[in-house]
Amino acid sequence: MLSYGNYVGGKDVESGNWVHVLSPRVVLDDSFSALRLKRELDRGTLAVEDTEPGLVVGRVALADDRSVADSLSAAAEAAAQWRTFPRSVRFDDTLPRIHDRLVESRELIIELLTFEGHPLELAKWEYSGCLQNTSKLSADFLRGELWNEFVTEQGQRRIVRRQPDGVVCVNPPANAPMASVLLAALSLAAGNAMVVRAPRTAPLGVMCVMRELIAEILDEIGAPAGTLNVLCGNPAPLLKAWLDSPHVDDIMYFGSVEPGLKFEQKCVAAGKKPILELAGNDIVTVWSDANLDYAATAITESFYGSGQLCMVPNVVVAHPAIADDLIARVAAKAEALRPGYPDDDATILAPVLRHDGFNAFVADAVAKGATVVTGGGGMHLDGTPDDTGFFLQPTVVRVDGLAKAREIDAVREETFFPLVPIVVAENADDDELLDAMIAFVNSNRYGLRNSLWAGNDQTVDRFVTAVVNAGLLKVNESHIAFSAPLPSHGGTGVTGGVFGEANYPILRTTHLQGVAISHHPQPPRHR
Repeated sequence: MLSYGNYVGGKDVESGNWVHVLSPRVVLDDSFSALRLKRELDRGTLAVEDTEPGLVVGRVALADDRSVADSLSAAAEAAAQWRTFPRSVRFDDTLPRIHDRLVESRELIIELLTFEGHPLELAKWEYSGCLQNTSKLSADFLRGELWNEFVTEQGQRRIVRRQPDGVVCVNPPANAPMASVLLAALSLAAGNAMVVRAPRTAPLGVMCVMRELIAEILDEIGAPAGTLNVLCGNPAPLLKAWLDSPHVDDIMYFGSVEPGLKFEQKCVAAGKKPILELAGNDIVTVWSDANLDYAATAITESFYGSGQLCMVPNVVVAHPAIADDLIARVAAKAEALRPGYPDDDATILAPVLRHDGFNAFVADAVAKGATVVTGGGGMHLDGTPDDTGFFLQPTVVRVDGLAKAREIDAVREETFFPLVPIVVAENADDDELLDAMIAFVNSNRYGLRNSLWAGNDQTVDRFVTAVVNAGLLKVNESHIAFSAPLPSHGGTGVTGGVFGEANYPILRTTHLQGVAISHHPQPPRHR
């Protein structure tokens, strides 16, 4: 069993209160007994050694107020030192080491992701993203963005560089905490210090990778104690402490839209830089000359993790000439998917704890004229249809017409369920139709990822030129694949808030600074 205290100022700190993590198989087999067991363990009325082997996979200590305060002061003290280290250490030594350690720890990381309830195939996908974000391609791009130097004819140096903001606090999402903090940890390579919250609902992966991988790398290269701090706790008290602290410069917040946008306002009022990773409502556009089997395969990525990921496709806009064929292909692929344990190779569906939101989306779509093509209900672990099951059937809904499509909740908003509406555009001249489809994509209030499937180069060029929404645009590729040196996260609209854009943590947690240096003193000239 893995066991971790909080990590503060380079030391492991135990509070005496623990959060226990159970095997996801145990939870799926008997959720009520598992919940009762966890409550007893967390309350301290049952000891881990009194449980059957394999039931408990780990535990993490809950942070107290003292540890929260100490983590912020330790980070501030470390940031003042760490930013003075040469870039050859802060960036060139740190980033490749993180990549190498991720490669060495592949099996551990994937297992920890399944402990978070992620299906194995999804865990491997998340792991691939970690490798892409730390690859040589990404490092080469970021290095060029951090430092640009020019020499004038008179031999004067002119430098445009990015300097670290200071103390960066990270609040990861409960649905993908470990992968999110591994992304955020790249801000360390920019010269920042960090305070990371391990969510109380899923703390083990965060604690393990931060303590066993990142903290050890920082020790190896001589970073000051306090450069990384990791605490387990509820979001509200930690976020308040971060907002109130004079030590904090940036807060990276992963979460849903409404609380995220409200938190952005609090950050600005408190003088903190908000870096938001909120919901997505990604659109896949399929043109008349697309490879429909490939497009349908990409669309079924919307069912990864039962749709409980911001980066999967949420809406499809289809050319009317191919819509019927496309819908049939997507429906067939959806019907072939089966639930299972997260550590099974064939599983991509994850349990969905509450079905009321899903049912409301489906009912709203049908009431407004949409048609359920396949799915629409719940099912058990063995695939038996039943609304009381832990899983939801992959669901495809047909919506006819762009004009009123956004009157349907499942088209307008992120659903976070295995539900994909396919909107069939109205018949029109191709030029007019492409303009209408591009306008539909650009008018999406969300902006994480958008993608296109088309064969004609002119169509592709027009789409790429005109689509300004989203932090990432994919053409004839997997919608969810990671592609270094492109960003893996970040977006426009309510996905990223007022300051939203593609999210390279090394760039988002730094600021531009210009430097002028003359090595041979001369009278100052102001023009």
